[in-house]
Parts: sequence; structure tokens; C-alpha cells
Amino acid sequence: MIAHITGPLSELHPTHCVIETGGLGYEVRISLATFDELKHLPDGSPVRLLTYQQIKEDGQALFGFQTAAEKSLFLHLLSVQGVGAATALAVLSTLSVAEAQQAIVKEDARTLQRVKGLGAKGAQRIVLDLRDKLRKEGIAASVVAPGGAASAGTVAEKLAGNKNRAEALAALTTLGFARAAAEKSLDTIIEQHGPALRVEEMIKFALKSA
Repeated sequence: MIAHITGPLSELHPTHCVIETGGLGYEVRISLATFDELKHLPDGSPVRLLTYQQIKEDGQALFGFQTAAEKSLFLHLLSVQGVGAATALAVLSTLSVAEAQQAIVKEDARTLQRVKGLGAKGAQRIVLDLRDKLRKEGIAASVVAPGGAASAGTVAEKLAGNKNRAEALAALTTLGFARAAAEKSLDTIIEQHGPALRVEEMIKFALKSA
């Protein structure tokens, strides 16, 4: 099992990055929170991500995390029946680690339902399965400031509007949106907030409006 990966960052996208190591380029799936942390780095910068390697009959995938807390929450979410890697990443992309932890220990299923593809039953199942585990880890209910690690305000670099929309569309379809619905949502967001939105801002607005 691959525990972490270190090497130059050769590609970065809202849903994945490519890290070069040992003469190979590893595609690593990431959350928007990790994307935000990596976005400011120059091309080719050395990075180190904690990883989780998922091996299934139809293939395998490598997931990367900037912090141990993010990886821990991802693994907790995977332990919940009916929650797959895509949904776990969607949770980490919609809510910060602290916001998701607080929603679980405070039994706030409504906050979890903001995540694309996570309905009332799924959110309640996460709460029931994980609340005691997180409490045992010392996570207590407290007030969490909005925004969290995935806040778009941490990103300074802006891309051209059409490229932003294309990248956001690709990310949303990866997160489970139907292409037509994603395009409609992005067009509405751009109309309401303007074409200068960053990729992660478009994705965050779309996830919240789903």
C-alpha cells in the first residue's frame, strides 16, 4: 500500500494532479481543499501528499491529501456503507474537514446534505456511523467559521473565463453531475456572479446549489 508520494508537481487540476517520482507520473485524485493548497505553487515544485490506494476488480486509484486530518476523515467516510470514494471526495470538496467533523458530532445531517449526491438517508447514515468514532478521537462540537480549507479566497491566480468553465465542467462531471445539468448550473452561476470567477469558485457554487 502506498502511504505517501513525494515529487515534482507536473500537472494540477481541480479533481486530480500528477506527481513525478522514480521516472513515473502518478495521477493522484484530490479534493478542492488540497487543490487550493497546491494551486499557488510554481510548476515543478516538489510536493508531498499522504495517499490512500484503492484497489478494485475494475481498476485502482490513488487519492492524495495535504493533511493527516483530511486523510483520516476520508477513510472514516469510506467505512460507511454506501459511501464510495467519489462521495467522500465530494464531502471534502464541499466542506472543510472541520465543518464536516462538526456536522457529524453535532448530528447535523442537513449540513452534510449540501454535498452533491448525498441525500438525507446517506447523510444520516454518516452521522450514525461516525459520530461516536469522532467523539472518541477528541473532536468536540464547537462553532466553525464558514469557508474552511476549501474556501476560494485562498487562491490568487485567475484563469481565462472560458477555460475556467471548461475545467469546472470537467470537475463537476467527475463528481457525479450529469453534463447537461452541470452546464446549466455553470451558466447560471456565471450569469449571477460574472465571468471572472475562479474554477474552484464555480465548482463550490455548483456543489452548494445542487
